[in-house]
Amino acid sequence: MGPDKLQAQRFEFKYIISEATALAIREFVQGYLVLDEFGSTQPNLSYPVHSLYLDSPDLKLYQSTINGDKNRYKLRLRFYEDRPNAPVYFEIKRRVDNTISKERGGVDRDAVDSILAGQLPSDDHVVSRDPRQHQALRTFCRRVSALQAIPIAHIAYLREAWMSAHDNSVRITIDRRVRCEPEPTAQLTTRMQDAVDVFGDYLVLELKFTNRYPDWFRELVRVFHLVQCGAAKYVDGATLVGTRRLTHPGFFNDPAAHRQVYAPLNQRSHLTRREQILLAAAS
Repeated sequence: MGPDKLQAQRFEFKYIISEATALAIREFVQGYLVLDEFGSTQPNLSYPVHSLYLDSPDLKLYQSTINGDKNRYKLRLRFYEDRPNAPVYFEIKRRVDNTISKERGGVDRDAVDSILAGQLPSDDHVVSRDPRQHQALRTFCRRVSALQAIPIAHIAYLREAWMSAHDNSVRITIDRRVRCEPEPTAQLTTRMQDAVDVFGDYLVLELKFTNRYPDWFRELVRVFHLVQCGAAKYVDGATLVGTRRLTHPGFFNDPAAHRQVYAPLNQRSHLTRREQILLAAAS
């Protein structure tokens, strides 16, 4: 994927929008931002993003979001492709009140299993010499150990990203086709077998900034009548799939259970996203 453009700390506002609104917003933001290089040659200007979310067996991290805890975090492995030599990024995403902070450390794929087992990678397996990435990996291992965290869900989407021309202080992302499926292993493949569409035909718009809220953000929100809302991909996806199904130990080895999970979901296309989530949560 090239150079790491991670915003270590930022403010973040989310909105659910239609494809038509997204295309109009694309025209609007071109006067302020430049397209992220990774999407410039991709269909619909969007590159694939894949994340493997980890959680405790009783889903403590999921519950912290459901409960609206002010200080919470998520653990995930982010990857972008299947090439054996493509890096995998171990990420800790924290929310403290309205501020988002991220730590991440990139490693070679063949170091993933040992890190999840609690072993720190050697210098040869870390993709950057930046000491912050080494620290992020150490913190990740400690949190995995404390939670006894395990792989839970694979989240994938297509991301269109716009950013400041001279720095990364302002960033806008539009995420299309957000999908979720149970994933109890760390195989880290981009293939998905039985994913559900978390937001249906809708997209997730995120306005991100590190310092002052840009004046033109206010204009964008006003022009497109945007209403801020929650759009937690892991939590909404896990709720839609059904949390008991995510932690079913024999899920992939039990075809009958597999059909029971997904056949009802495939019959819910007439429901709104929120109705589907609420229905799954009650099942």
